[in-house]
Amino acid sequence: MASEGLTQTGYIQHHLQNMAYGKLPAGYERVDAEGNVHVLENATWTLAHTSQEAADMGFWAIHLDTIGWSLVLGFLFSFVFFKAAKRATTDVPRGMQSFVELVVEFIDNTVKDTFHHSNKLVAPMALTIFVWVFLMNLMDLVPIDWLPLTAATVSGDPHLFFKVVPTTDPNATLGMAIGVFLLMIFFSIKNKGIGGFAKELALHPFNHPVMIPFNLFLELVGLIAKPISLGLRLFGNLYAGEMIFILIALLYSAGLVFGVFGGVLQWAWAVFHILVITLQAFVFMVLTTVYMAMAHDVDEHH
Repeated sequence: MASEGLTQTGYIQHHLQNMAYGKLPAGYERVDAEGNVHVLENATWTLAHTSQEAADMGFWAIHLDTIGWSLVLGFLFSFVFFKAAKRATTDVPRGMQSFVELVVEFIDNTVKDTFHHSNKLVAPMALTIFVWVFLMNLMDLVPIDWLPLTAATVSGDPHLFFKVVPTTDPNATLGMAIGVFLLMIFFSIKNKGIGGFAKELALHPFNHPVMIPFNLFLELVGLIAKPISLGLRLFGNLYAGEMIFILIALLYSAGLVFGVFGGVLQWAWAVFHILVITLQAFVFMVLTTVYMAMAHDVDEHH
């Protein structure tokens, strides 16, 4: 795609832009690929043709590529593990069953080491988070132009935006983090009661009525920081990895020598990135389990 009239800056911006579907207001001026200006007579739901249009669509724009790949990978995870569960036997596990049992046992042991309470939801949730996030991260190892170029060819739009790594979209990572945060609040109130949860915020770290405003400030900041840090950590690491792949891809347009050098760099970064994508899935899963454990902890104030 770098050779299709895009500058290096345009190439980078193109690969970092999601396929946004949103509403443009009546009277909006759209510029097509040939530079012609078209004015919308009515408010229109449409795909963004430029990054500016995506920004002008505002908060309610939907990233179709992020949602689509998240669903596809989620169904893939469910299908593979469902098939492995149906075929499970008491014999020596082989093939996919062996791999699935290895993953399940690893997650189960990790949860047991971190979560010392009784809740049948936590272990399956940890397994789902680890495998789902890992699969979304794994899309970063697909050569940067393959799927976007295929989508552009099939759609007939050479400038179609198409990101294939959902975790490079902060909407996806923060969405998952907010889901974890809401579960943490729910189980905190369920196990400690509204009064116990309020006391936890008001009487920590200083158990004195005079310090309640200061305690509330500290605890609320720490509470809100949990989902933000959880989501942005995953997004930041995968976004940086994607950016490096894009920069390496630019070397292919700089001649044979730089192309060969780019191939070596891409291979080396992909090998290293396997560790990154696995570690980030593991960190997201472990922190989720830790937050669930904190929600179940009841101390002397309660």
